[in-house]
Amino acid sequence: MISQVFILSSQGDHLIYKDFRGEAGSDVVSVFYEKVTALTGDQPPVVMSHGDLHFVHVRQGGLYWVATTTSPGSSPFTIIEFLNRFSALVKDYCGSLSEKSVQMNFALIYELLDEVVDYGYIQTTSSDVLKNFIQTEAVSSKPFSLFDLSNVGFFGAETQQSKVAPSSAASRPIQSSRESEIFLDVIERMSVVIGSKGVVLKADVEGEVRVKCFMPSCSEMRIGLNEEFSIGKSQLRGYGAAVRVDECRFHQNVHLDEFHSNRVLRLCPSQGEQTVMQYQLSDDLPSAPPFRLFPTIERDSGGRLLMYLKLRCDLPSKRFVVISALSQELSSPDQSAELKLQNRAIDWKIPRFIGGTQLSALFKLEVSGLSPSSLMEVGPVVLVFELPQLTVSGLQIRFLRLSPVQPAPSQRWIRYVTHSDSYILRL
Repeated sequence: MISQVFILSSQGDHLIYKDFRGEAGSDVVSVFYEKVTALTGDQPPVVMSHGDLHFVHVRQGGLYWVATTTSPGSSPFTIIEFLNRFSALVKDYCGSLSEKSVQMNFALIYELLDEVVDYGYIQTTSSDVLKNFIQTEAVSSKPFSLFDLSNVGFFGAETQQSKVAPSSAASRPIQSSRESEIFLDVIERMSVVIGSKGVVLKADVEGEVRVKCFMPSCSEMRIGLNEEFSIGKSQLRGYGAAVRVDECRFHQNVHLDEFHSNRVLRLCPSQGEQTVMQYQLSDDLPSAPPFRLFPTIERDSGGRLLMYLKLRCDLPSKRFVVISALSQELSSPDQSAELKLQNRAIDWKIPRFIGGTQLSALFKLEVSGLSPSSLMEVGPVVLVFELPQLTVSGLQIRFLRLSPVQPAPSQRWIRYVTHSDSYILRL
């Protein structure tokens, strides 16, 4: 049972507040923000208590999504799942999750809350059910136009603009869509630790297949994966390039009757965004890590710390990377570096890194009390990057079909993206 739901900005600004039962005072917003900001560490606890009042919150879109309850029998896991689904619902109806979009669509969000929760009891978070009751139109900061290709994203082909959708194509409200479109994302996150001698100590990949549907009605969608896709240690079937994952989970609406024989997922998607499949691969990547670091750390005659870093990208030459890694000399003018004393780190930013190339940087630091043992304390290097049009696991979408064939022409877009979740190189 939920007493209140409210949304706060990262600075504690009150954006949305709804009291369903009148069981708590009006000062709960300030009490929650004081408790969150008083905690040390990057990730505060999800559940906190203040007397008989319990706060449950998640962070989505840089905002705090908070629910309170006074019922001792309320499950925190149920409330966390509700907050995640409600934030996804707001994203579907508003187009994006940000402080500005919440402020511009506060009337729509209040209408959603009225339909989703009744006197503290959760009713539904299904967009198929809610579309019959929600009347408020979303307000978008920038009108979407399919013909505006000034900001081209990574949906579709690499070079033909007729087969590429704008990067904002999938970030628009489902109510305002006049196009019959389906967007399918294969998103992977890498967690890699590479030792000082270049040995891979840990390599994990977590991925998901995500669908966002703008079609008012779609009877069935069929998603074809690699024919050589296997789960666990099952025997590979020899049709093509092997793709193996350790674990795999499917959405409850996915039918798997064709998966074991043809590697085809069948589902009837609802309007909005949903995760069709999640998978995980540990310690046995099909290819080498995309980056290698060759460091040289020493002390010069003037007592300064010299760090010479050579970063190599082992991707194919046609690939490029959007990367941000941890008086200076850089190997190209478009790079930048900044010394952040508060974090005791150097921020080396590389806006674009072509596969098969190598970049270098020389950092000279004045460090008081520098000793030979101090050189052992330098590091590690943490990379933050995005690899467009690439999956580390090798998972590919063979086809995306609608059955039966829709009477109106439909657009289908597929994107592959790999992010760094934690990519650490020890010096």
